[in-house]
Amino acid sequence: MSIIEKLSVTALRNIHDLEISPVPTVNIIHGENGSGKTSILESIHLLSNGRSFRTSKLEPLISSDHDEAVVFARLAGGKEIGLSKSRRRKHRLRFHSETQSNWENVARELPCQILDANSFLLLEGGPKSRRQFLDWGVFHVEHTFVENWRRTKKSIANRNLLLKQRSPDLSLIAAWDFELCLAAREVHRAREQYFQQFLPLFLQLYRKISGGDVDGLQIQYESGWVAGRELEDILVENRAIDARYGTTQSGPHRADLSFRLGRNKAVDILSRGQQKVLVSTMKIAQGLLLSQALGRKCIFLVDDLPSELDRDNRAAILSQLLIMGGQIFVTCVEIAGILDSLPGQPKLATFHVERGTITA
Repeated sequence: MSIIEKLSVTALRNIHDLEISPVPTVNIIHGENGSGKTSILESIHLLSNGRSFRTSKLEPLISSDHDEAVVFARLAGGKEIGLSKSRRRKHRLRFHSETQSNWENVARELPCQILDANSFLLLEGGPKSRRQFLDWGVFHVEHTFVENWRRTKKSIANRNLLLKQRSPDLSLIAAWDFELCLAAREVHRAREQYFQQFLPLFLQLYRKISGGDVDGLQIQYESGWVAGRELEDILVENRAIDARYGTTQSGPHRADLSFRLGRNKAVDILSRGQQKVLVSTMKIAQGLLLSQALGRKCIFLVDDLPSELDRDNRAAILSQLLIMGGQIFVTCVEIAGILDSLPGQPKLATFHVERGTITA
């Protein structure tokens, strides 16, 4: 089980020096807007996969009067993770006293899901956000996926370089087509297999959380090329078109998930609250599938849950998170909005944040 027993943060946004000892169940972080609540969730997310869920830029992460931000966590069982993000040098990541060259080991040890305003991108955004959602799940249950995805990206990058040349070597393009198709076949297989496990679990949870409102909802996985066709044939047929644009138009890098209600896109029909229930359930279903497949609990980071949700929906989401038994960090402005939605009397810790300073 992934449980953070100690978390310390230094020079991350408006947090100068913070240390907390979270409980294994529900941790409520409350305070005014701009106080630093979300930055605490952000620090955990950074440890988990090296990325912020708020920005792709380094500059906003580090406090203005510091050159380096540091995040440290001690996990149940004694393992430790330390990360430093610097303006002047490459990041440094250590896990269990060893320097890490990438996030693979840490991400598997500390799986985190974020439920926040950007979760709406699963419905509103472009295909990239949906591929990232799908691949998060595949990564955790299929350990060969990362290498096959790297092979895919390398093949596409080299193929695109050739396509941009005025007179490309067709034999080299064919060689990269062959390599791309080998890797793409494995990426597609892993994604499709994962989606087939995910979909019935999601629908079951969605029916439970939304009160049975699943009629007409259809979610489909799209591979990134024409269904029923071989990618090899499509790459050959579309080579002239690809050369015109200088990029590969078909492949697993074009995969997507589609959400429909009847003949319409789900995002055009569902209310804002209904959308939040749907995307929250998708993240919860991923955490549950991870638990079933590997016996590992996912940490959930929930930013501003009361926003756009009524009490019944808040209670349904929190109830399911508690049933799963993982560690939860939830932020809010008014703590009453969370307390009155918690079923039963779970063990919890509350932390009040004011101007980057926290008090238990």
